Amino acid sequence: MPDGVRRTVNLRTLRLRGVWLLVLPFFWLAEPTWPSLAAGAPLTLAGLFLRAWAAGHIRKEETLAAGGPYAFVRNPLYLGSLLVGVGLTIAGGHWIWPALFVAFFVTAYAPTAGEEADRLTRLFGDRYRDYSAEVPAWLPRRTSYRAPDHEARTRFAWRRYSRNREWEALLGGAAALGILALRAWLEAP
Repeated sequence: MPDGVRRTVNLRTLRLRGVWLLVLPFFWLAEPTWPSLAAGAPLTLAGLFLRAWAAGHIRKEETLAAGGPYAFVRNPLYLGSLLVGVGLTIAGGHWIWPALFVAFFVTAYAPTAGEEADRLTRLFGDRYRDYSAEVPAWLPRRTSYRAPDHEARTRFAWRRYSRNREWEALLGGAAALGILALRAWLEAP
């Protein structure tokens, strides 16, 4: 296995398995309240929407995604994950959870985004370089990027959303909010 692929697999493993080092203690020790849920739920839902929008546009390894949310930010899936995580941890009711999540996110996702940028440069060359010069990695631009080629301007497709298995994030986010809401209801005075 080439080093780049091995490193990407290791970063993906860190992201997908490492998060459980936070999830289990989080659900055990969280102290959600209705106000904390009201503060965190909108961020969580916004993150899930952004991830869904991005998953319906991306054709991994086939073409450079520059339409939909990719016209505003290069990493909408990761930005959506950040919003989901911050929203859920705010809903958890204690300041330590968002701080721990952001530290985890920076540790796990910053190297992943860098590796992905290198891979996209190898795959798409100047097209990706031009795109990345115009579209910010993390903070969305105000106006939509206009890709010079038609192929990059994909339309949202439910089939892509499904093939990218984004429904798993939706179910996970809904379940997490449901568990926190149940805890808030059961523990309310």
